[in-house]
Amino acid sequence: MKKLLLATILASASLFASAQEATFGYFKYTGNDTRFDKQFNPASEYLNPILAGFYPDPSFCRAGDKFYLVNSSFSFFPGVPIFESSDLVNWQQIGHVLNRPSQLPLDGQGVSQGIFAPDIKYNARNKTFYMITTSIRMGNFFVKTKDPRAGWSDPIPLPKIDGIDPSFFFDNDGKAYIVHNGPVDGGADYEGQRAIRIFRFDTKGDSIIGTYRQIIRGGTHVEEHPIWIEGPHIYRIGKYYYLMCAEGGTGDWHSEVILRAPLKSDIMDPNSWEECPNNPILTQRTGVDPNRPDIVTSTGHADLLQDKEGRWWSVFLGCRAYEGPFYNTGRDTYMLPVTWKDGWPEILEKGKALPTVVSKSGLSAAAAPSLLTGNFSYVDRFDTPELNMRWMFLRNPEMDRYKWGNGKFVIRPSEADISQRKPLSAIFCRQQHTRFSAETEVVFTPKSEKDVAGFALLQNENFNFVFGKTLLNGRPAVTLTRAERGKSLIGSAFLKSDGALQLKIEGDGRYYSFFYRESGEWCPIAVGVDAVNLSTSRSGGFIGACIGLYATGE
Repeated sequence: MKKLLLATILASASLFASAQEATFGYFKYTGNDTRFDKQFNPASEYLNPILAGFYPDPSFCRAGDKFYLVNSSFSFFPGVPIFESSDLVNWQQIGHVLNRPSQLPLDGQGVSQGIFAPDIKYNARNKTFYMITTSIRMGNFFVKTKDPRAGWSDPIPLPKIDGIDPSFFFDNDGKAYIVHNGPVDGGADYEGQRAIRIFRFDTKGDSIIGTYRQIIRGGTHVEEHPIWIEGPHIYRIGKYYYLMCAEGGTGDWHSEVILRAPLKSDIMDPNSWEECPNNPILTQRTGVDPNRPDIVTSTGHADLLQDKEGRWWSVFLGCRAYEGPFYNTGRDTYMLPVTWKDGWPEILEKGKALPTVVSKSGLSAAAAPSLLTGNFSYVDRFDTPELNMRWMFLRNPEMDRYKWGNGKFVIRPSEADISQRKPLSAIFCRQQHTRFSAETEVVFTPKSEKDVAGFALLQNENFNFVFGKTLLNGRPAVTLTRAERGKSLIGSAFLKSDGALQLKIEGDGRYYSFFYRESGEWCPIAVGVDAVNLSTSRSGGFIGACIGLYATGE
């Protein structure tokens, strides 16, 4: 967003002067998980996940000496965060692929709608990067650029694609293809049955050639009625083409499977493909100790690449469950080396738990802490012209409602509240740890009981918390509400003054505690509150819990 958002703010400054405002003095976040409290050598080892928190559906590519990685962003703006690395471990966010409203209209979208499963590829023949994805509102499209740091084109629609999760494959002979998840020809034989389709693609005309062919019907081990084959990628490796897909849905039964076809075959012919006898090549659904330390579940939706030294790596999503199927941190990005046997790749040996510490040679020292994995703490004082890239807006923001600088982030509240599919007056960052704390200070003078400013903890419109300053029986107060299909008041306290109010949230797995302070000691408003409503296993959807600086009012 950068210059675009700053220019919009400056242009709208005159609208701000007379508006009621909520002023946030800082935001402090600390993450302290046992998982990350391990001794490791950063010159030869790294931590999983490599991107902690709501960074699902990873896809990566290599262009020369650099690697690039993207993730799903759903209904947050700007969309599709993009990262750059020289060693696959030390990642730096360089922006967002979709950073203009013309690229990403999100009005009316639910939190887990918007942008699904982006795929990034570099075509060495025309020295162009492509990002292809599914938009719930716009359908399937792609954007392209010669330089990921310089910005991306407007969307180029692909109306012939009926389905989700498209990805590009650029073959050595110059031919190009798009492969994607789609409906089964002739109708599904059972619930959850899907197909993989393939199109030819014209890189000069930026368009699909002809009609699709269905190359996979149902998935692998079809006699077992596999569900939700999706997230397909095609690779050319050695003597074969490989087709790798997620299978089993995005919950605990998630997995990654692979097929191959000889180079001389027609990859658009379904008879060319044979299944790997060792499928799935990645899963944590069976064969692992349910009481293992550092539990990761739901692994799948993977991508492969070869590094400069010829080694193969895979990134994929997984979930850090704290209890049963529940996790609040969303679907993280993990990475493992790929091993090969008899011409087939394996991401993780069956029955082996996903490791937290992984060996990798050739790691470079990070120039600065990435704040993307491990335990860390940071304070954002909003004293720079541009917002840190960790911050996101829900849907297309009304930028005249925001200004920042000189140690303040100021919001002019809108009437939209967290339960509505409208642009909120809020900014969000990811909850990246199971054990964390978040703290802020807000100055706000509510005029009615509908006016609230403070924290929002978001999973979706119907599953969330709001913790902030408001009026209660005509008096300034701090309140905590919890939403799980219905909204309930969890705690409240009248305030002694109408001055600055500090708020703090402490989370530990399933249970969160909430504190406020006018001066002196922190006062609890509610301790040990059940926050399972922030888990997708309870709420549905695809994001992880997000922490917002939020204001709403009449």
